[in-house]
Amino acid sequence: MKKQTIINEVVKIFWIFIIGSIIGWIFETIVVILQKGYFEVRQGLVYGPFIPVYGIGGIMYYIAFKLIRTRSPIKVFFIALVLGGVTEYICSYLQEAIFGSISWDYSNLPFNFNGRTSLLHCTYWGIAGIMYISWIEPLLCAIENIMQDVSLKIITILLAIFILFDVTVSWMAIARQKNRFLGEKPKNIIEIFLDKYYPDDFIDIIFSNKKNKLQIQQ
Repeated sequence: MKKQTIINEVVKIFWIFIIGSIIGWIFETIVVILQKGYFEVRQGLVYGPFIPVYGIGGIMYYIAFKLIRTRSPIKVFFIALVLGGVTEYICSYLQEAIFGSISWDYSNLPFNFNGRTSLLHCTYWGIAGIMYISWIEPLLCAIENIMQDVSLKIITILLAIFILFDVTVSWMAIARQKNRFLGEKPKNIIEIFLDKYYPDDFIDIIFSNKKNKLQIQQ
């Protein structure tokens, strides 16, 4: 594979992640408004309207449908159903294992899998798969056609730097919150900085649906 082809694939996957994360944020926001009747912050990163699990799901769609090449709505639905459910399960497991917290728990729903995903939510992923091949794929083709445009390259680089910063800060802030809950005092200047600018009140507003697993068990 040529170097330029690899670069183009990386850029395309990056934009799939961004588009998927933003669509996920919009979806979650609408669901909360319909369920609770008011706006509530639902973010997966400290800064910006991004929920990474949806972006990761989008990448899974891209890889799977590029390899399988089927566009049959029924086949796409069931493939996306499985891929989305597996992605959601793994993301939930990793969040709990690394940060000791959970952002969703479907234990109260029938046909759930350890509370990490459920048949209902897998069905949502299946529908999202059909939406992906109907709307997102054509958009990716448009992006691919203008991939050599200098403006797009600059935007992609700047956005990639921002996302890298956002992910790093988010992970550090959540990890530090976990340690604060365990009673650990800041041990260096970075942890002092995190305690000052990313206190529990701030983190709890940004990640409004996140719950500390240790608090739940108590």
